Amino acid sequence: MKKTKISNNVIRRLPRYLRKLDELAQGGAERISSKELGNQMGLTPSQIRQDFSCFGEFGQQGWGYSVPILREEISSILGIDCGFSMVLVGVGNLGHALMNNFDFVRYGFSLIAAFDVDPALVGTAISGTQILHADELEGFLQRNRADIAVLTVPREAADATAGLLTRCGVRAIWNFTNKELEIQRRGAIIEDIHFSDSLLSLGYFLAESLEQEEGE
Repeated sequence: MKKTKISNNVIRRLPRYLRKLDELAQGGAERISSKELGNQMGLTPSQIRQDFSCFGEFGQQGWGYSVPILREEISSILGIDCGFSMVLVGVGNLGHALMNNFDFVRYGFSLIAAFDVDPALVGTAISGTQILHADELEGFLQRNRADIAVLTVPREAADATAGLLTRCGVRAIWNFTNKELEIQRRGAIIEDIHFSDSLLSLGYFLAESLEQEEGE
Protein backbone atom coordinates (compact mmCIF):
# COMPACT_ATOMS: atom_id res chain seq x y z
CA MET A 1 0.00 0.00 0.00
CA LYS A 2 1.26 3.46 -0.86
CA LYS A 3 2.25 5.77 2.00
CA THR A 4 1.94 9.09 0.15
CA LYS A 5 -0.19 11.80 1.69
CA ILE A 6 -3.83 11.18 0.83
CA SER A 7 -6.19 14.13 0.42
CA ASN A 8 -9.08 14.52 2.82
CA ASN A 9 -11.56 14.43 -0.08
CA VAL A 10 -10.35 10.97 -1.13
CA ILE A 11 -10.57 9.68 2.45
CA ARG A 12 -14.12 11.03 2.77
CA ARG A 13 -15.15 9.13 -0.36
CA LEU A 14 -13.88 5.76 0.88
CA PRO A 15 -16.91 5.02 3.11
CA ARG A 16 -19.15 5.83 0.12
CA TYR A 17 -17.26 3.27 -1.95
CA LEU A 18 -17.61 0.73 0.83
CA ARG A 19 -21.38 1.26 1.09
CA LYS A 20 -21.77 0.86 -2.66
CA LEU A 21 -19.62 -2.28 -2.72
CA ASP A 22 -21.70 -3.74 0.12
CA GLU A 23 -24.81 -3.04 -1.94
CA LEU A 24 -23.26 -4.63 -5.03
CA ALA A 25 -22.10 -7.70 -3.09
CA GLN A 26 -25.55 -8.16 -1.58
CA GLY A 27 -26.97 -8.03 -5.11
CA GLY A 28 -24.61 -10.81 -6.22
CA ALA A 29 -22.26 -8.68 -8.35
CA GLU A 30 -18.80 -10.21 -8.82
CA ARG A 31 -17.12 -7.42 -10.76
CA ILE A 32 -17.72 -3.86 -11.91
CA SER A 33 -16.02 -1.39 -14.21
CA SER A 34 -14.96 2.10 -13.15
CA LYS A 35 -17.50 3.47 -15.66
CA GLU A 36 -20.41 1.57 -14.14
CA LEU A 37 -19.28 2.31 -10.59
CA GLY A 38 -19.03 5.97 -11.51
CA ASN A 39 -22.51 5.97 -13.06
CA GLN A 40 -23.98 4.52 -9.89
CA MET A 41 -22.14 6.95 -7.59
CA GLY A 42 -22.23 10.16 -9.63
CA LEU A 43 -18.45 10.17 -10.12
CA THR A 44 -16.31 10.04 -13.25
CA PRO A 45 -14.39 6.84 -14.06
CA SER A 46 -11.12 8.81 -13.98
CA GLN A 47 -11.94 10.09 -10.48
CA ILE A 48 -12.53 6.56 -9.25
CA ARG A 49 -9.32 5.26 -10.81
CA GLN A 50 -7.40 8.19 -9.37
CA ASP A 51 -8.85 7.61 -5.88
CA PHE A 52 -7.98 3.93 -5.87
CA SER A 53 -4.49 4.55 -7.27
CA CYS A 54 -3.67 6.39 -4.03
CA PHE A 55 -3.64 3.02 -2.30
CA GLY A 56 -2.56 0.55 -4.96
CA GLU A 57 -3.66 -1.12 -8.17
CA PHE A 58 -6.91 -2.96 -7.53
CA GLY A 59 -8.39 -3.37 -11.01
CA GLN A 60 -7.46 -4.79 -14.40
CA GLN A 61 -7.80 -2.82 -17.61
CA GLY A 62 -10.62 -4.19 -19.73
CA TRP A 63 -11.93 -6.35 -16.86
CA GLY A 64 -12.69 -3.90 -14.05
CA TYR A 65 -12.69 -4.52 -10.32
CA SER A 66 -13.50 -7.64 -8.35
CA VAL A 67 -16.29 -6.52 -6.01
CA PRO A 68 -15.33 -8.78 -3.05
CA ILE A 69 -11.60 -8.07 -3.37
CA LEU A 70 -12.09 -4.30 -3.70
CA ARG A 71 -14.45 -4.33 -0.72
CA GLU A 72 -11.86 -6.20 1.32
CA GLU A 73 -9.11 -3.77 0.32
CA ILE A 74 -11.15 -0.67 1.20
CA SER A 75 -12.28 -2.24 4.47
CA SER A 76 -8.63 -2.77 5.38
CA ILE A 77 -7.71 0.80 4.41
CA LEU A 78 -10.51 2.09 6.67
CA GLY A 79 -9.22 0.04 9.60
CA ILE A 80 -12.19 -2.29 9.88
CA ASP A 81 -9.87 -5.24 10.53
CA CYS A 82 -7.79 -3.41 13.19
CA GLY A 83 -10.04 -4.34 16.11
CA PHE A 84 -10.34 -0.83 17.54
CA SER A 85 -11.94 -0.60 20.99
CA MET A 86 -14.20 2.25 22.06
CA VAL A 87 -15.82 3.83 25.09
CA LEU A 88 -18.83 6.12 25.05
CA VAL A 89 -19.03 9.01 27.51
CA GLY A 90 -22.43 10.58 28.07
CA VAL A 91 -25.46 8.30 27.81
CA GLY A 92 -28.06 11.01 27.22
CA ASN A 93 -30.54 10.92 24.36
CA LEU A 94 -27.88 10.91 21.66
CA GLY A 95 -25.54 8.50 23.44
CA HIS A 96 -28.45 6.17 24.16
CA ALA A 97 -29.56 6.31 20.50
CA LEU A 98 -26.06 5.50 19.25
CA MET A 99 -25.73 2.55 21.60
CA ASN A 100 -29.14 1.22 20.61
CA ASN A 101 -29.04 1.79 16.89
CA PHE A 102 -25.48 2.10 15.56
CA ASP A 103 -23.90 -1.20 14.56
CA PHE A 104 -20.35 -0.60 15.83
CA VAL A 105 -19.35 -4.25 15.34
CA ARG A 106 -20.26 -4.19 11.66
CA TYR A 107 -17.62 -1.53 11.08
CA GLY A 108 -14.96 -3.26 13.16
CA PHE A 109 -15.33 -1.30 16.41
CA SER A 110 -15.89 -2.84 19.82
CA LEU A 111 -17.82 -0.69 22.32
CA ILE A 112 -16.42 -1.97 25.61
CA ALA A 113 -18.10 0.38 28.12
CA ALA A 114 -20.18 3.53 28.52
CA PHE A 115 -20.10 6.17 31.25
CA ASP A 116 -22.60 8.58 32.76
CA VAL A 117 -23.43 10.34 36.04
CA ASP A 118 -27.15 9.50 36.12
CA PRO A 119 -27.83 7.01 38.98
CA ALA A 120 -30.75 5.64 36.98
CA LEU A 121 -28.37 4.58 34.19
CA VAL A 122 -25.29 3.47 36.14
CA GLY A 123 -25.24 -0.29 36.56
CA THR A 124 -27.58 -0.93 33.64
CA ALA A 125 -26.69 -2.04 30.12
CA ILE A 126 -27.76 -0.95 26.64
CA SER A 127 -27.43 -3.43 23.78
CA GLY A 128 -25.09 -5.49 25.93
CA THR A 129 -22.75 -2.62 26.89
CA GLN A 130 -22.39 -1.91 30.61
CA ILE A 131 -22.87 1.67 31.84
CA LEU A 132 -20.43 2.72 34.57
CA HIS A 133 -20.28 5.90 36.63
CA ALA A 134 -18.22 8.69 35.07
CA ASP A 135 -16.03 8.72 38.19
CA GLU A 136 -14.76 5.28 37.12
CA LEU A 137 -13.65 6.47 33.68
CA GLU A 138 -10.01 7.21 34.51
CA GLY A 139 -9.47 3.96 36.39
CA PHE A 140 -11.17 1.96 33.66
CA LEU A 141 -8.94 3.47 30.99
CA GLN A 142 -5.85 2.71 33.05
CA ARG A 143 -6.87 -0.96 33.11
CA ASN A 144 -8.34 -1.27 29.62
CA ARG A 145 -7.18 -0.05 26.23
CA ALA A 146 -9.62 2.22 24.43
CA ASP A 147 -8.51 3.51 21.04
CA ILE A 148 -11.51 5.77 20.47
CA ALA A 149 -13.99 7.65 22.63
CA VAL A 150 -17.48 8.61 21.54
CA LEU A 151 -18.05 11.96 23.26
CA THR A 152 -21.71 12.79 23.86
CA VAL A 153 -21.45 14.77 27.09
CA PRO A 154 -23.02 18.23 27.53
CA ARG A 155 -21.11 21.01 25.78
CA GLU A 156 -19.84 22.52 29.04
CA ALA A 157 -18.15 19.24 30.01
CA ALA A 158 -16.59 18.59 26.60
CA ASP A 159 -13.08 20.01 27.05
CA ALA A 160 -12.46 18.59 30.52
CA THR A 161 -13.69 15.14 29.47
CA ALA A 162 -11.66 15.19 26.26
CA GLY A 163 -8.56 16.17 28.23
CA LEU A 164 -9.04 13.26 30.62
CA LEU A 165 -9.56 10.85 27.75
CA THR A 166 -6.38 11.83 25.93
CA ARG A 167 -4.32 11.81 29.15
CA CYS A 168 -5.47 8.25 29.69
CA GLY A 169 -4.27 7.15 26.26
CA VAL A 170 -7.35 7.55 24.07
CA ARG A 171 -5.98 8.53 20.69
CA ALA A 172 -9.13 9.50 18.80
CA ILE A 173 -12.42 11.16 19.72
CA TRP A 174 -15.71 11.03 17.82
CA ASN A 175 -17.04 14.35 19.05
CA PHE A 176 -20.80 14.96 19.13
CA THR A 177 -20.74 17.84 21.64
CA ASN A 178 -21.23 20.55 19.00
CA LYS A 179 -18.06 22.22 20.30
CA GLU A 180 -14.58 22.48 18.86
CA LEU A 181 -12.43 20.75 21.46
CA GLU A 182 -9.47 22.55 23.02
CA ILE A 183 -7.05 19.67 23.44
CA GLN A 184 -3.38 20.37 24.03
CA ARG A 185 -2.15 16.79 23.67
CA ARG A 186 -0.33 16.34 20.39
CA GLY A 187 -1.38 13.50 18.16
CA ALA A 188 -5.02 13.39 19.30
CA ILE A 189 -7.33 12.75 16.33
CA ILE A 190 -10.69 14.52 16.50
CA GLU A 191 -13.67 13.93 14.24
CA ASP A 192 -16.22 16.67 14.92
CA ILE A 193 -19.84 15.84 14.09
CA HIS A 194 -22.08 18.88 13.62
CA PHE A 195 -25.57 17.87 12.52
CA SER A 196 -26.35 21.51 11.77
CA ASP A 197 -23.64 21.62 9.08
CA SER A 198 -25.44 19.02 7.00
CA LEU A 199 -28.83 20.66 7.49
CA LEU A 200 -27.51 24.15 6.65
CA SER A 201 -25.80 22.81 3.53
CA LEU A 202 -29.12 21.31 2.51
CA GLY A 203 -30.75 24.69 3.13
CA TYR A 204 -28.19 26.38 0.88
CA PHE A 205 -28.78 24.00 -2.01
CA LEU A 206 -32.56 24.30 -1.61
CA ALA A 207 -32.39 28.11 -1.59
CA GLU A 208 -30.13 28.03 -4.66
CA SER A 209 -32.55 25.71 -6.45
CA LEU A 210 -35.53 27.95 -5.67
CA GLU A 211 -33.60 31.00 -6.86
CA GLN A 212 -32.83 29.31 -10.16
CA GLU A 213 -36.47 28.31 -10.61
CA GLU A 214 -37.61 31.88 -9.99
CA GLY A 215 -35.10 33.15 -12.57
CA GLU A 216 -36.45 30.89 -15.32
